[in-house]
Amino acid sequence: MGIWRQLAEYLYIKKKDTDRPANFNTRLMHGMNRISLLIFLMCLLIIFFKYVLLPLIRK
Repeated sequence: MGIWRQLAEYLYIKKKDTDRPANFNTRLMHGMNRISLLIFLMCLLIIFFKYVLLPLIRK
């Protein structure tokens, strides 16, 4: 499985593969990965806003 497909599944862009077995531990692991990925993307947006957009607006 490619990284882009996995990323799309985490962000609910693509449907999950129904042939893969899923147990409780796997669901928890994917849930934690989803949360950490969303927090990471939110932090990237904040950093971009703080260091790129704000200096351009203040000039």
